[in-house]
Amino acid sequence: MGKIVISANATLDGVVQDPDGQEGLESGGWFHRFVERKDLDDWVVNETAEVLAAEVLLLGRRSYEWFASRMPDAEVRVSPEWADRMNNIPKYVVSSTLDAPGWNNTTVLNGDAAKEVSELKRKVSGEILIYGSYQLARTLMEQRLADELRLVVFPVAVGAGQRLFDETSDPKPLHLTATRKIGDGLALHTYEFKRA
Repeated sequence: MGKIVISANATLDGVVQDPDGQEGLESGGWFHRFVERKDLDDWVVNETAEVLAAEVLLLGRRSYEWFASRMPDAEVRVSPEWADRMNNIPKYVVSSTLDAPGWNNTTVLNGDAAKEVSELKRKVSGEILIYGSYQLARTLMEQRLADELRLVVFPVAVGAGQRLFDETSDPKPLHLTATRKIGDGLALHTYEFKRA
């Protein structure tokens, strides 16, 4: 059985929305504005190791489109190893509106998200990595399908924007399994979701 791993970047006050500033939020663009170059270089090393360890990538439609539109020049901007893995890893996108995915190795899951992802979890034996996709992540946490949360915390509080746990119906107990610095300013917290 697969292990669903949510990998998210968040501000100190928990905002996950508009990290690159392209959604137009006044508080957006925090990903690059409040860290040093070394922090981002070490973040790339961490993300590369993470995607290399994953068996498949699972995305919501908006995150899928964001990544797919940037992959042609990701080798230059991020790293060749990360870009190669992102382009070649099997990808699953949860969407009721995406008909013809243009990014290679992509399968569209267009039914009930919880049911489709449960089936994927039964088929996969390794890590099912979720990047971005905070609405999908919320759904999977609500349905108790998520197994692990890897949260990279950026050293800024922005005050406004959607948070990963904005719409939870009940407490979500987690167990901290690891904490480490990335660069000089980022903190990576790894949690397991506790099962009742």
